[in-house]
Amino acid sequence: MNEKQKRFVDEYIIHANVYRAAINAGYSENYARTNASKLLEKGSIKDYKDKRLKEMKNERTADAQEVMEYLTAVMRGEQSDEELILVPNGDFVSEVERHERRSDTAQRTKAAELLGKRYAMWTDKQITDTTERITIVNDLDE
Repeated sequence: MNEKQKRFVDEYIIHANVYRAAINAGYSENYARTNASKLLEKGSIKDYKDKRLKEMKNERTADAQEVMEYLTAVMRGEQSDEELILVPNGDFVSEVERHERRSDTAQRTKAAELLGKRYAMWTDKQITDTTERITIVNDLDE
């Protein structure tokens, strides 16, 4: 694997856009437009990308399970926020009090929307995975 390919993978990890990653790595626009997605399919590049992603993952990085659990907790109102309130105690004297409050309706609704998008609840499209060969037959009268 050459340095340009390594730069391509690093740029792809940053931008998640194959065309932009290829351009930033030094490939021509024409090559990027037609072949950039094919680069990701090469075994050595795929292995390098997986290796780089594994290096970047650590305990401070949330995984999909943690994100889903957090959104569910917010949606259910189980997550609370800390709120600081300034309380006056006489002339030119005040005190800060900490209060916990449940997530508001807007935050809970947004969490529900994000969860709904994850499970494709708001679409009429059918998502199918198949490994079968698809044949399109043009049977229109000419």
